[in-house]
Amino acid sequence: MGKPPNLYAFSDNEALAHSLRTYVLQCQNAGFERHGVFKVAVSGGSLPQTLAKALLHPGNGSIEDTVDFQKWEIFFADERAVPLDHGDSNFKLLKEELLDKIPKDTAQPTVHRVNVTYLDNVQEMADQYQEELMRSFAAKDSVKIPIFDLLLLGCGPDGHTCSLFPNHELLRESNAWVAAIEDSPKPPLKRITLSLPVVTHGIKIAFVATGEGKKSILKEILDTDEGRSLPCGLVNEGGGERVSWFTDSQAVAGVGFPRRGSL
Repeated sequence: MGKPPNLYAFSDNEALAHSLRTYVLQCQNAGFERHGVFKVAVSGGSLPQTLAKALLHPGNGSIEDTVDFQKWEIFFADERAVPLDHGDSNFKLLKEELLDKIPKDTAQPTVHRVNVTYLDNVQEMADQYQEELMRSFAAKDSVKIPIFDLLLLGCGPDGHTCSLFPNHELLRESNAWVAAIEDSPKPPLKRITLSLPVVTHGIKIAFVATGEGKKSILKEILDTDEGRSLPCGLVNEGGGERVSWFTDSQAVAGVGFPRRGSL
């Protein structure tokens, strides 16, 4: 690994959301400059709620601080093989926490949902979502791997991210953009997930991890050699300085990894 990831720790969720907004909009505006759109992959868990707090807050009126959802393409870093209105659906979570709260009189983002026709065939579901990525990122033959402007990820108590779990064979997947998992260590068993190479090739990669419950796993990921082999640690290794961790003081209590003062 070259330069290490960036670790930011905030006093509370309000301060974290304020800084996360600045970071996301920097990524948004860089995406607009590159190709006129902002392609972002989002995980589930507590992330959509924090993201909504960051993005739905009134800005300062400047162009740099304006969320232009019309040019957003939102993908899912992972999804569960359940109907879109099911309680385990990451789409449902993002819809309720963020998408439904975007003012109706403003242009809406493009949201790339999974094809629920294939709930009983999770490999086909993964293949279909990969084709969805191909349509957006150009033909797979001409693009070796999709490059997201930003991936917004969570960190599980076991160090998993997306639906990439510790010691699972999917961590070695190097060809597929989207992979199927039928034996998830946590329910629901059947899911699809972006593969590790897709995650680590993002232009920017951000983890959001808060609360005392994350303290032990963050210490392992950031402070120990063993933690480097956990999925979140592998993202740190592959992404280096393109990775940023947005945490609160409770989550990093006792963590020795150096923190950055500001963005």
